[in-house]
Amino acid sequence: MAKNCWEVKHCGREVGGAKVAQLGVCPASKESKLHGVNSGKNAGRSCWALAGTLCGGVVQGTFATKMTNCKACEFYGMVRAEEGSGYVMTTAILGRLN
Repeated sequence: MAKNCWEVKHCGREVGGAKVAQLGVCPASKESKLHGVNSGKNAGRSCWALAGTLCGGVVQGTFATKMTNCKACEFYGMVRAEEGSGYVMTTAILGRLN
């Protein structure tokens, strides 16, 4: 079973997570427009396309400002490798959000 970002990164920002009171609910855990993309629950395997996700303990800004960091993230690389030819490209992900 494909793991979502919050299951791999243990951020605690998923709905009902341990750090929701402190850091808020992560948009990746509740963005239903991306449910199923890259085999994820909501945006759990396309978190790099959303503003407000966590990286290095800091809430990140817009896609444009964070994508360089996301491309270096081990989770991003893991999703690309696991999805192989079925990987949904970021441009297609962004299109689903509009």
